[in-house]
Order: sequence, then C-alpha cells, then structure tokens
Amino acid sequence: MSKRFSDLGINENLQKGLANLQITVPTNIQEKVIPLVLHQNEDVVALAKTGTGKTVAFGLPLLQLIDIENSNIQAVILAPTRELGQQIYTNLVAFAVHTPSISIATVCGGIPIKPQIERLQSTTHIVVATPGRLTDLVKRNAINIKDITYFILDEADEMVSALKEDLDAIIKEIPRARRTLLFTATMPGTIKQLVQNYMSKKVVHIEADMETIGHQGIDHRYVVVEPIEKLDVLLHFLNKKEGQRGIIFCKTKAAVNKLAKNLAINKFSSGALHGSLSQGIRNRIMGQFREGHIDILVATDLAARGIDVKEIAYVVNYHLPDTYDAYVHRSGRTARAGAKGLAITILQQEEVIDIAEFEDELGISFKEHKKADAQSIEENKALLWAKKIFKTKPNRNISESLRKDIRTIFHHLTKEELIEKVLAHQLEETTLATPKLDNSKKKKNKK
Repeated sequence: MSKRFSDLGINENLQKGLANLQITVPTNIQEKVIPLVLHQNEDVVALAKTGTGKTVAFGLPLLQLIDIENSNIQAVILAPTRELGQQIYTNLVAFAVHTPSISIATVCGGIPIKPQIERLQSTTHIVVATPGRLTDLVKRNAINIKDITYFILDEADEMVSALKEDLDAIIKEIPRARRTLLFTATMPGTIKQLVQNYMSKKVVHIEADMETIGHQGIDHRYVVVEPIEKLDVLLHFLNKKEGQRGIIFCKTKAAVNKLAKNLAINKFSSGALHGSLSQGIRNRIMGQFREGHIDILVATDLAARGIDVKEIAYVVNYHLPDTYDAYVHRSGRTARAGAKGLAITILQQEEVIDIAEFEDELGISFKEHKKADAQSIEENKALLWAKKIFKTKPNRNISESLRKDIRTIFHHLTKEELIEKVLAHQLEETTLATPKLDNSKKKKNKK
C-alpha cells in the first residue's frame, strides 16, 4: 500500500496545501528524504533524476521546521537559473498557503535589485535565490545569511560547473554549523569535491530509482538528415504534432532566434527562451507556455533545468547536446508525473556514432525514427502554405477598385475551383523552383 504524506510526518496544514495542488501520493525520493530531514540532523546528498519531485522532498520538511517566532532568515535555497528559482518559490508559497505566518522571498537575477532589497527588510524565513544575485546582495550588506540553519542546493551539478565562484563566496558567508541538503541528477567529480569540502563528515546519501525513473515513459529516438533538409524535416514533425506541447532545444542563442523566426513565419504557436532576453520577456514566454497559450518553446539549455510544465508531449534536440547530463535534463522535460513522452534528436550522418555512447553512458536505448520522404515533405510545405494563408489577416489598405477587379476575375469560380487553381499554382511554383536550383549546381560542377 502506498504511503501518504501524513505517514511521513507532514502536518495537516501542509497536507491541505498539497491537496489543493492534487498531490496525494509521495514519490520514491519524497518517501526517503522527508522523514530524514524532519527527524534527523545529518546533511543529505540526494541523487535523483529530474521530474521525481525534489521540490516537495525538501520543501515540505523545510516549511515544517521553520521557527515562525524567529524573524531571521533560517533557510537559503539556491537554484542555478532564474526560472527554476521562481518555480521553487511559487511551489513553496502554494505548499504553505494554509501556513501564512511563514515568510518566503525570492531574489533572482534579471529583475531590479532595489525592490528585492526592500523586501528583505521585512521578516523573511526562507530565501530562494540564484547564486549571482545572492552574492550581489551579500556584497551590498542587504541580506544576512550568517545565521541560517538550512542550506539547500537544487540542481547542484549545474551550479558547481557554471557558478562555482559565486557558490564558494556564499558558502564562506553561511555558518559552519548549518545543515546542508544537496540535490543533483548526476554525480560528477566536482559534486563529490563539494560534498567533501563543504558538507559535514556525516552525510546521508540517497538514491531514488536512478536506473529507471529519469527515463521512464520516454521514447528516445533519432532521425538522420542532410543539413539542407533539417528544417523541413522538423516542420513536418511539428505539423504532425499540432495541438501538442513540446520543447525544441538548440545549442546557441542565435540558433534559437533563427529557428523561432522560421516557426513564426510558418505560423506555428511558439516562443523563444534564452539567457540574453530580459527577465520580463522570459517570464512572459514561460507563462504563455505554462498556460497553453503557445504550444512550442524554442530554447537553449537554460530551460532544461528543473522547469516543470505538465503535458509536454515531446522534446526535440535540434542540436545534439554537448554532455550526457544535458541530454538527461532536456529529455526529462517530457514524461512528467507518470505520463508518456517522446525525445527525438535530429542528427547528421557523422553524428550517429555518438548515439551508442549516449546509450552506454545513460543506460537507455534509442530507436531510429523514419525520416519523412520527399513527397511527404513537399505535401507538408503545401499544408504550411495553406495554414499561412488561413492565418493571414485581411489587408484593409487595399483600394476598393482593386478588390472589385480581383473579385471580377474570380467571380465565376466556385470555392472548390478556386482552391484547386490556387493550390495548383502554388505547387507549380515550388516544384519548378527546386529542379532549377539542382540543375544550376550540376552545371557548375561540370565546369
């Protein structure tokens, strides 16, 4: 029989907060971590794949352990990205909705620092922060973290690689007698070093279904394409997935912008997300995606870290990630909360050899996805063309005389006849254009 949160020691008010969110049955990591944090005093290193419910695992016991009579900051939660920080903050506030005396603040980069400084002048029990912004606040003497009891590192593997300098500065500020809870999806050497250097000698190590849970329900596939057809193959795939939500990962900001522009031209419901956008824009795009106003998010790995959006049907790796960890975090955006999902990687022929290494390292199996044939691609282009016309707004600046002349030309045609003629014209235009290009290439080669 499945355990309940009451069995783990979680109080009634927090249970009510969970019930509001329709969270009723603890995950494996939650069953292991919650009693340990509540009833023991050791530092904890929890190894768990993304999507296993880590925020609940540390958030619930932390909220329960807060001393509301003490107005000092008692806990700092560090997240590697602003989006993840904001998400953790939102979740904690939702958990504690029936415990209003607990005060939680978020201090993440990308938004003005002055309102955050003003917020910290009021009673604050828990601070959720990104390392850069917290370091800045410490330097300004705008925050006191010298008396904290709990220090939580979420997605720690990302922080030790990209944000180590800020992390070191923060650790120097906090008391040695603190309790540290570290959560990570992978255990590289840098994490082991951090555990050794900054955590107590008595550390409890926890693993939660590492062999299966991180990839459970995910169908891992790859499709091999020529560079020239990469976009067309993607557009064909996306058109087949119309109405479903997905994330497309690109390697660079420039690639994100270029692809997002192409999707917009083809009238796909999409938005772009990368680190050079202002925090306001990033929040707006993520909000639109969460609420279902846009179906496709084109992003750098920034969005792969801990973003929990329900009902993501697929993840596309438009570029193969540089690391195995990045693949885990990318693919982990789909198949959340027991759902099924597809992770598809678009490769060139010379990259296929890398798939075997990903399989060996991650213990997963990839299937080759059959590429759409030339006819299907051409037919898809025609469908996209039709959708573009359908979604084009009428031009009110056209003169009435021109409208009348155009109507006169078409007036004797039925709707079906007009569609047939316009489609035939479009197909003629597109099919004529391609061979001409090929022939010119052949002529050049002969010279």
